[in-house]
Amino acid sequence: MTRRDTHWIVGPGALGRLIGLRLATRAAPSPAVILIGRRRLPVEQSLVTPRGETLEAAVNTATLKALPAIPPRVVHLTTKAYAAEEAHLALAPHLPVGTPLVLWQNGFGCQPRLSRRHDGPVLCATTTEGAYLDDKAAGDSGVVHAGHGETLVGALDGRHAELADELAATLSAAGLPARSVADIRQRLWQKLAVNAAINPLVARFRIRNGQLRDRPFRPMVETIIAEVAAILAAEGITPPGVTGVEANASAEAIEGWRALVWRVVEGTAGNRASMLQDVLAGRPTEHDAILGPLLAAAAAHRLAAPHLTELADRLRERELARSRNPC
Repeated sequence: MTRRDTHWIVGPGALGRLIGLRLATRAAPSPAVILIGRRRLPVEQSLVTPRGETLEAAVNTATLKALPAIPPRVVHLTTKAYAAEEAHLALAPHLPVGTPLVLWQNGFGCQPRLSRRHDGPVLCATTTEGAYLDDKAAGDSGVVHAGHGETLVGALDGRHAELADELAATLSAAGLPARSVADIRQRLWQKLAVNAAINPLVARFRIRNGQLRDRPFRPMVETIIAEVAAILAAEGITPPGVTGVEANASAEAIEGWRALVWRVVEGTAGNRASMLQDVLAGRPTEHDAILGPLLAAAAAHRLAAPHLTELADRLRERELARSRNPC
């Protein structure tokens, strides 16, 4: 095993496990995968595909306090957004200069800071793949690939196009369709819009993504989409398929956001969104990384966002209550 073919997956939750196990079981030639977390995971791991097939794989595992001796070809940072910078701080002294870093976080907070701080190429990735940890395996050795999606990769400054192309090809070969893009900043905002319309609601009501299609949830989603569309119009962010800043506030743009959100809901109907998984497990959520940038933009443009504010307040109150009563 050499650095050339080794991928470190740092933060092997549902998404990290999905990436690692897909690389280990589908890519050709298969790169070496090392799952690195706060605690060591079992070597034997399983992946349930969207078709219900179970794939078994033996992967190397390690911890942040006992990192592998073999340096990585690439590091995938798949921690939650609120833990990304702390994890990078622990990793950075042990990485060879110039090691590529791929950021898979939701929201748009840590990505600019880590892009400036890391001593090497930094790519950002946004994905609509759906995954959750397998309850039958107590979350330690199994992940369910709940819905197919698409992954986009690129650098915030538009550089490292060759590296982005190479990574996209590797992910695609592993069964995670991916492509490189030059406008990843725009794409991150678009993903944030989707997350804001889905994650807080499914977390609040403890439902799967597909249940948002039904009453009483569908009107709630539509209301959130309208608020998000107004905020992103002020920020100059357009949905896929709509061009021109002047189109941001048009009916066409709003329909673009609606189409994007409902397409993701449909494609991940059986999925338990990451924020719901956090609520069910009693963990902190990424509400600040997802809703925070939108609420900050709304305040900057003096736009009302009452429903986004209410969702953020409820999630914040839940975490405050949990911190006061951890048991």
